[in-house]
Amino acid sequence: MKKPPRAPASRAVKRPKRAAVARNAAPRGKPAPAARPPAASVDARATIRRLKAQLSRAQARIEELQASADTDFLLDIPNRRGFERELRRAIAYIKRYQAGGALIVLDVDRLKPINDAFGHAAGDQVLKAIVTTLQGEVRSSDVIGRLGGDEFALLLWNLSETDARAKAAALEEMIDRLTFVFRGRTVTAGASAGIAVLDSHSEAGRALETADSAMYVRKAQRRHEVS
Repeated sequence: MKKPPRAPASRAVKRPKRAAVARNAAPRGKPAPAARPPAASVDARATIRRLKAQLSRAQARIEELQASADTDFLLDIPNRRGFERELRRAIAYIKRYQAGGALIVLDVDRLKPINDAFGHAAGDQVLKAIVTTLQGEVRSSDVIGRLGGDEFALLLWNLSETDARAKAAALEEMIDRLTFVFRGRTVTAGASAGIAVLDSHSEAGRALETADSAMYVRKAQRRHEVS
């Protein structure tokens, strides 16, 4: 008896192969790492930071030198250049806002004889004492400057002519009362003051000339009073 034929063996079905995952592909859900900036870019940013720091230091130094150029090194108040700058600013403000003020020019009467008799260190002591006296009699908004040698100027806000004259007389009296002892001798310096009123018609140079001329008239009057 013949055996029935065997059923043909079933062939395995080939499944398509999955695409190979790139080894360097980022895991799912995580961002790819940022690319590093080129070395040239890093160096450029460092150079910019360094240059900015140098510029900042240079600007600070410039401001320091400008302040030094406008300041009297002995008395630590504005010198003539610094005071004239402040006076121009004040007059510009007065013209714009219809404000007012006064300028007093004050000259020490006997500084040269003190320098000649006791030396410049003694004269410097006199000048420092006078500045301390003036600073005690003005407001923080006012300005005291040294025009040169034994001559000072005061920029005073919101004073009428009458008030300015009274202020100048009071400053003369206070400085007249200052006494100094050098080598056992008691000496005084004294001061003469002239004023100029500041208003919307003022100019810095003319105001200084007016106050300076008034100061010399006052100095002549004081010499006549003493004699």
